Amino acid sequence: MTAATKPRAACLIGWPAAHSRSPLIHHYWLRASGLEGGYNIEAIPPEGFAEFVLHLKAHGFVGANVTIPHKERALALTRPDERARAVGAANTLWYEDGELCSTNTDIEGFINNLDACAPGWDAATNDALVLGAGGSSRAVLFGLIERGVKRVYLANRTLERARALADQFGARVHPVSWEAIGEWLPRVDLLVNTTSLGMHGQPALEIDVGRLPAHAVVADLVYVPLETPLLAAARARGLKTADGLGMLLHQAVRGFELWFGQRPKVTPELRALIEADLTKL
Repeated sequence: MTAATKPRAACLIGWPAAHSRSPLIHHYWLRASGLEGGYNIEAIPPEGFAEFVLHLKAHGFVGANVTIPHKERALALTRPDERARAVGAANTLWYEDGELCSTNTDIEGFINNLDACAPGWDAATNDALVLGAGGSSRAVLFGLIERGVKRVYLANRTLERARALADQFGARVHPVSWEAIGEWLPRVDLLVNTTSLGMHGQPALEIDVGRLPAHAVVADLVYVPLETPLLAAARARGLKTADGLGMLLHQAVRGFELWFGQRPKVTPELRALIEADLTKL
């Protein structure tokens, strides 16, 4: 097979990167689409990242996902779109007119998963409460504001970080103290956990979902365990929920479309495949 007919390939760049589920996701979509192509893991240390990314095509790739610790560096080395700039990190790279471009698909991953799990949530959401002020929180804030949520209350264990994000995102984001979370729960239509609390090996997220309105939606970006205590409590109350695995799957869609030219679907079969892999932990 000549270079001209060689199947398109993308990769995941991280350090370390061996435990990523991205290869499982993209190889499933390649098979489902009947496309020839590949998706590799490239473990690249920080000192080698710039050389690898700036010569991505020479390494045989039409694009890449970028994970820890390279996301901020990827932003600086590429032409980022508005989403990547707003989040301050890039996780998806592709070539456009010969130029290496970047975006952050965590935004659409979060929003599209919410759409799938709680259709019409945005029409019923005036007020949201977001827990945490890290990189994932930036993606969530951007998505909620873009969808027209009127007020987003942002709680973080360090209030100064919440204030800094509120300054960046504008008047619709209101920083609140972590200790006051319980007071805000009865007032919000959507609760989003972007912290690591509730993850395997991390402290529990101490929160009383019984204080939420009966129509509220609860989203948790953690996906190990698949059902966090927060989501279990919300489901026990009959609330609609959106989990972190759904976000992981939906955030991968745009990269595949950019690299391979077809927009894939997040199917129950794909979710079952990743769930089975996660249970090996």
